[in-house]
Amino acid sequence: MATERRLYVGPSLRRLRRDQGLTQADMAADLEVSASYIALLERNHRPLSAEMLLRLAQTYKLDMSTLAGSAGGEDSARLEAVLKDPMFADIDLPSLETADVTTNFPGITEALLRLYTAYREEQLALADQDAEARAEAGQDSPDPVAESRRFLAARRNCFPSLDEAAERLAQAVAEQDSLVGYLKVRHKLKVRRLPTSVMVGSTRRLDRHRGEILLDDGLDTASQVFQLALQLAYLEMRGDIDAVCEGGSFATESGERLTRRALASYAAAAILMPYTAFARAVETRRYDVEALARQFGTSFEQTAHRLTTLQKPGQERVPFFFIRVDPAGNVSKRLDGAGFPFARHGGGCPLWSVHQAFSTPRQIVTQWLELPDGQKFFSIARTVTAGGGGFGAQRVERAIALGCTAEHAARLIYTQGQPAQAATPIGVTCRLCHRTECMARSAPPMGRQILSDDIRRTSAPFGFSDS
Repeated sequence: MATERRLYVGPSLRRLRRDQGLTQADMAADLEVSASYIALLERNHRPLSAEMLLRLAQTYKLDMSTLAGSAGGEDSARLEAVLKDPMFADIDLPSLETADVTTNFPGITEALLRLYTAYREEQLALADQDAEARAEAGQDSPDPVAESRRFLAARRNCFPSLDEAAERLAQAVAEQDSLVGYLKVRHKLKVRRLPTSVMVGSTRRLDRHRGEILLDDGLDTASQVFQLALQLAYLEMRGDIDAVCEGGSFATESGERLTRRALASYAAAAILMPYTAFARAVETRRYDVEALARQFGTSFEQTAHRLTTLQKPGQERVPFFFIRVDPAGNVSKRLDGAGFPFARHGGGCPLWSVHQAFSTPRQIVTQWLELPDGQKFFSIARTVTAGGGGFGAQRVERAIALGCTAEHAARLIYTQGQPAQAATPIGVTCRLCHRTECMARSAPPMGRQILSDDIRRTSAPFGFSDS
């Protein structure tokens, strides 16, 4: 004999009642039942009988399938969507449990949905306020990323004390033939490579209890080696990093932590690409990033990043600037040793090839640049990929640009066949660029009066008054 299916429609019934502008007592009177019974139905403490379903349909002119078919499904779908937010990514939340919550605890479900909605609205409001505050000159709110960038820029991203300590460490590593051998002998640490599923969101983890450094085996070789160098920097160069940080003034704890992370990565790169050997190699290979990466067993991005650090007094090389952006134009890394005027707020210039590199993945794109004040720079841009390592593994595609001033460009292998006079006129950002004929402009520059287009429409997005 078939088992009778019980129908629980608490959230739908409550929504119906509110849409009708009724209290529980009003609905109870309409349906000729007690208010307490309506409350039990809405909390899913009682199933909806066929008789009551028919009475609801007749009283409020409803299609029975609409009420019976939903049975909390909409709230369940909404809650599942909310629980996909990255803030809940580390919690195991099976769909069945989510359905149980919406079915058995409709009030809790509604409370969670309201709370999440309020949270999202507050986050968006804070983001808007933060952006507005920073856009006002002299009114910057504490920004950890900006703090860290200022610290590095003020020192031209060059830390000789770290280079010297890393060079000594690199020599000790070479005596053991590899980082793996050195870590085993010096720190009694074995290296194990484990599947991504076992690492649970980590690419590297130090297990002191078992005497192991665990690495995600989905990382490419260059990234695995870099992670070992980074762990070594934390083990042996913490005092050197602390000494460098003491020279900074941080308004936020996060700003100091980001700076320490940047310095640890600097130290790791200096272990893999020791200053003296690397400085010699860049001149020999004329700053060919791919060739240098192969020589030192590093990635394209790691090598390009290291090129920005070669300003040790007495052993200076070409000063470079470096930027990394995603397809949406968000800047995730920015270093300046060449005096390039990066945009502090808003997007960069779309005419710069770093934003177009995504159309030619993994290919180096060269470009001469000219700013509105006449300064000329030369840059190379190329996409780089993070993540991956297996079918279906998440990948992040970014573009990086490395550049120097025109006076140093002749020393780069990339300037062959690239005459300086064929420079692309770019701006720092649209709001600060006064190239009035630019077709790529997204916003008018500050201080210019926009002309009306009721009589004439210019080919550029905006027309400007001469005054």
